[in-house]
Amino acid sequence: MTVDLLITGATGFVGGRVAAAALERPEVRVRSLSRRTPSERPGSWTVPGDLADPRTLHGTCAGVDVLVHCASRVSGDPESVAAVNDLGTKALVEEAVRSGVRRIVYVSTAAVHGRGPFRGVRPGEAPVAPASADSRTRAAAERHVLDAGGLVLRPHLVHGEGDRWMIPGLMGLLRELSATVSGCEALQSMIDVDTLGRAVVAAALSPGHGPGAHYVAHPDPVPASELLASVCERVERPGGGASVDVATARARAAGSPRAASPGHAHRGPLVRGRRLLEGPGLLTGRGVRPYVRAVGALVPVVRDDRPVRKPSGRSTSPQPVVSGHARR
Repeated sequence: MTVDLLITGATGFVGGRVAAAALERPEVRVRSLSRRTPSERPGSWTVPGDLADPRTLHGTCAGVDVLVHCASRVSGDPESVAAVNDLGTKALVEEAVRSGVRRIVYVSTAAVHGRGPFRGVRPGEAPVAPASADSRTRAAAERHVLDAGGLVLRPHLVHGEGDRWMIPGLMGLLRELSATVSGCEALQSMIDVDTLGRAVVAAALSPGHGPGAHYVAHPDPVPASELLASVCERVERPGGGASVDVATARARAAGSPRAASPGHAHRGPLVRGRRLLEGPGLLTGRGVRPYVRAVGALVPVVRDDRPVRKPSGRSTSPQPVVSGHARR
């Protein structure tokens, strides 16, 4: 049976991977919501609509079976961020419900839980306590989707080609410190963007994933020191290989003239890099088999629907990517 799938944010970092993964499915017809008129991908077409202008969303979900909402605004003044993430999502969800869309999937962020640290917290136990304007509006968007019986996916650190936040943020931190950080065992949940794209499509099409909030990440979190060391090895080694402990790193970061105020914490990759020093990111439980964790490799060795080969040449069986569950 053919499934008509509408994707928002299909030209973005995550949404582009979702669109590519959906186009690999012969049973899926892909539509992309766009406020512009970009050149369309083979096998898909564009539906005009602007999340910042709810009037333009009327009719965008006609004939759609599944809505996958990947679009969000992460910079700008609080009003424009809320207009897209909160009010735009509300209008889009209302249009989807009015049009009889049978499944709504929203790609959110684990940042809706705040900065942590999270210790001994199981999926579903961490409170929703966003610390930035961006995260607050993403949490509001989640409520609109969950109230409509939709599915929310919460990745934490997403890396891969086209990343403008995670690796740039880590590089900004390392340059600011003029050193890498040793002894920082804060664990960070991560996922490669291509794997995330396939996971989103799998969750959107699978009848096994019901409504609620789920976490999508590799099940084996990465210590911050290991992550920073990988960036130093593969991208740049500021400070000629010097290393500082966590206390020194925090003091240097806090005293920097480039430090952002809490109210603007959502605006810069550098601030996201600093958060590695604050404590563990959201951790997940069961999920996929390990893939190459080195950031520079950017090579997943899991797929949602077929085996692939590791760099060593050995094959690994596919495993589900989405894990954990939290209902509200």
